[in-house]
Amino acid sequence: MTQTQIVTFAKAGGPEVMTLSQNTLPAPKAGEVSIKQEAIGVNYIDVYKRSGVYPTEFPAGLGFDAAGVVIALGEGVTHLKMGERVAYAAPSQESYASHRTLNAAQVCPLPDYISFEQAAAIMLKGMTTQYLFEQTTPLKAGDTVLFHAAAGGVGLLACQWAAAKGIILIGTAGSNEKCALALANGATHCINYSTEDFAKKVQELTAGKGVDVVMDSVGAATFEGSLNSLKPFGMMITFGNASGKVSPVDVGILAAKGSLKLTRPTIATYVADFDMCQTMAKELFNMVSSGAIKVHIGNRYSMANAAQAHIDLESRVTTGSSILIP
Repeated sequence: MTQTQIVTFAKAGGPEVMTLSQNTLPAPKAGEVSIKQEAIGVNYIDVYKRSGVYPTEFPAGLGFDAAGVVIALGEGVTHLKMGERVAYAAPSQESYASHRTLNAAQVCPLPDYISFEQAAAIMLKGMTTQYLFEQTTPLKAGDTVLFHAAAGGVGLLACQWAAAKGIILIGTAGSNEKCALALANGATHCINYSTEDFAKKVQELTAGKGVDVVMDSVGAATFEGSLNSLKPFGMMITFGNASGKVSPVDVGILAAKGSLKLTRPTIATYVADFDMCQTMAKELFNMVSSGAIKVHIGNRYSMANAAQAHIDLESRVTTGSSILIP
């Protein structure tokens, strides 16, 4: 029987609550697949789960995405084959493991031109970018988007996606160096929020009109300023809480600020549908193949050192994507 090393935690807390243990890998049931994992993504949603922002039952695993090779197939799985290179973003959140058995519907064939490390770095972040720009609200060339944390893992992909689609992206970041990185990846403008009032600057950059859409993964610290950056009928997309949860909202404020729209999507809803999940992955891979998306891996850690990956992510000292190597 195959053994797997897996990172788990028995209570919510800081990075120190994560432990590395060894278990027997369960054989795949009908509709499942087993994978030997070669690289694992690290995402801020992992911090939310570990710290208790998102409640969970204990003991619990961590991790949303990874890439590797198929080592066993359950009955009824026809879109994958033994030995195939694959990658996934799956809502079960147990990817911090050397081997994994999971629902095959979210597992996607990985083209040879994308490495395991690249795939682990982009599956959750890239498919998040895909649904933000292609599915959440209509966007076309010439539209304006305010994107917070533009030098982060999702942010750098978003800058490139927007540039490829002709969308004007105004990014925010916490330093001049991070702003330069966002600009180098396709942002039209980038605001250093540590030295400027981003909402005021957005109004200057848009001649007082505001932007069509705000994409905000920061949360509490940027929510009000984000609403103030929108034009009438604009769309506010909040998809993360890096600075803490947004307080309950009086929906009347949306009317007062110009008949605004507000949504809180999650990737779990999108990848739950097999056809949608596979289509999203194919579009992401095509963006990489075309050169529109270049994968920036800023930090690599051994899986045994996952705690340091979380420390660095929470300290906001990372740029691009972080990955774990089993």
